[in-house]
Amino acid sequence: MTIANFIDMAFLVFLGITAFAILKLRALFAVVMLSSVFSLVSAGLLVHLDAVDVAFTEAAVGAGISTVLMLATLALTARREKAPTRTHAVPLIVVFLTGLALVYGTLDMPRFGDPQAPVHTHVAPKYINDTEKEIGMPNIVTAVLASYRGFDTLGEVTVIFTAGIGVLLLLAASIREPDGLRIQTMDHHLVLRVVTKVLIGPILLFALYVQFHGDYGPGGGFQAGVIFAAAFIIYALVFGLENARAAVPGQAVRVLVACGVLLYGGVGVVSFLFGENYLNYSVLGSTQVSGQHLGIILVEFGVGLTVAAVMVSTFYAFAGQNPPIGDEDW
Repeated sequence: MTIANFIDMAFLVFLGITAFAILKLRALFAVVMLSSVFSLVSAGLLVHLDAVDVAFTEAAVGAGISTVLMLATLALTARREKAPTRTHAVPLIVVFLTGLALVYGTLDMPRFGDPQAPVHTHVAPKYINDTEKEIGMPNIVTAVLASYRGFDTLGEVTVIFTAGIGVLLLLAASIREPDGLRIQTMDHHLVLRVVTKVLIGPILLFALYVQFHGDYGPGGGFQAGVIFAAAFIIYALVFGLENARAAVPGQAVRVLVACGVLLYGGVGVVSFLFGENYLNYSVLGSTQVSGQHLGIILVEFGVGLTVAAVMVSTFYAFAGQNPPIGDEDW
């Protein structure tokens, strides 16, 4: 067994142990923390597999914003999961059969790392050989997602937009006014206040770096959006939702949810009006490469706007709910 295989197995074993602990624990805070650990270890495994951009997304979404949102949700629910009253036999059988079907589906897949696998012999060579000439940026992943597969990414942003609107509509009836919130803030902790004030600025600065450096390294709108949102949500958890809404009003956030999608789609419309195909950015600059650069920067900025706004809006909606009445943990 090589060192690389040993590292892969170690990651997988640690993921299995963490997943089993999540299933057995009833303390929800511990479950949230272990879920964050699971995502962070997954990101480490993806880095070892040279999928750095995917690892960045997993770390930002799974270990970052998801953990913050789940911690905020704990303020609206009990601290421990209730003991199950029914047997788990049927769900276990369903999961087991599903797992067998998934394993069966992998039997005809190419061997791991096989250079003759279809993924390495079809479109991948075009991306590798033509990105520098047609797009002119070092990060091939960004070129593929924002240019070659711009339609797919537009669809993903539209899904995020639709999901955010759906959450807001579902929770609209239970949202409370800011002066009636019962979310417990942590502004009475001096250390938390000081640390948060010190970290908010660097977090936002790092989000800007991730947003506008995605052409040259791992990053882009998805990762930057969740980092932006995490900064505002942490601020709200420590200093209170009223202060967060004073800094970033809910109405403005809801407008930005739509602005990101409109910016992305608008870039495609401009390309179309200049006589090129939809989302072909080549006509946006004096040369093909400069047009591609400008188009990718604009659509990635649209992605970041929508992702950040949806995350913050979702937090505002959850934080404005009524807590469970009669919960002994309150």
